[in-house]
Amino acid sequence: MGVAWGVISTAEINRKVLAGAAKSDRVDVIAVGSRDQAKAQAYAAEHGIERAYGSYEALLEDPDVEAIYISLPNSLHAEWSIRALEAGKHVLCEKPFSRSPAEVERAFDAAEAADRFLMEAFMYRHNPQTLQVKRLVEDGAIGDLRVVRTHFSFTLTDLRNVRMLPELKGGALMDVGCYCVSGQRLLAGEPETVVAQAIPSSTGVDVRFAGAMTFAGEVLGHFDCGFDSSNRSALEAAGPDGSLVVRDPWHCYDKGIELRRDGQPTEVIPVEPVDSYQLELENLSDAIRGEASPLLGRADALGQARAIDALYRSAESGERIEL
Repeated sequence: MGVAWGVISTAEINRKVLAGAAKSDRVDVIAVGSRDQAKAQAYAAEHGIERAYGSYEALLEDPDVEAIYISLPNSLHAEWSIRALEAGKHVLCEKPFSRSPAEVERAFDAAEAADRFLMEAFMYRHNPQTLQVKRLVEDGAIGDLRVVRTHFSFTLTDLRNVRMLPELKGGALMDVGCYCVSGQRLLAGEPETVVAQAIPSSTGVDVRFAGAMTFAGEVLGHFDCGFDSSNRSALEAAGPDGSLVVRDPWHCYDKGIELRRDGQPTEVIPVEPVDSYQLELENLSDAIRGEASPLLGRADALGQARAIDALYRSAESGERIEL
């Protein structure tokens, strides 16, 4: 029998997560919690979920629910992760977990105290495409890593969207830039210095954000993200012997890795088509059953929060920040 999951909130991202769960016999979504009973019941009926709760607290009281997926706004991630952990549930919390290293530490302390798993939901990290890129870099396919370039953007015009609300900790860096930062950290390690610039929206959040980071070994990273330009996503890792280009590194829908070397035809490295959301749910479910270890834990979430916090501080102060 699969691990019994509950979902806190009825956010749009749930659609992809539920689709991934439906493909797996190791994941069983049995409950959903909303702030309104009628909304929870309608959502459960629409998605074939057995149980509906009119409060998040009621969902956490269900003794049959083993794990919780949290897709609340960013400002509520730490609070409800901790409450779920204290209720005895394992937690998969949607990215970004937090821009506050102190919040990350508190949450993982709560996970250890409860003897439960907590994982930040960077679904792309579980995809074979991501694992292959990391292996290629580590195996020296491009020589020593010198530069990592990432970007992620799309057009968002609804100023009432949670991504545009500062009180909910929205903003381009938090929503899409976090992928750019995560991808660079995956290949280059933790940044040593950062410098950044942000363009504010009328609501006060960053609608466009660009940053540069330095890593050990004189590796340079630069990225941009935003809500006011066309759909763009890419990752490039470059070294003296060539470069690796991934045209869809985050969604992993348009799969494929290009290995480019001077004077040689571009080599296209195929990647197995797999649902990233299914893989992240299965990873944590397998860990709960004692059959695997969570791919992502405290160290990664803490490194991510430290980098994001430093980037925001640099954008606000106009100074280079050392980590």
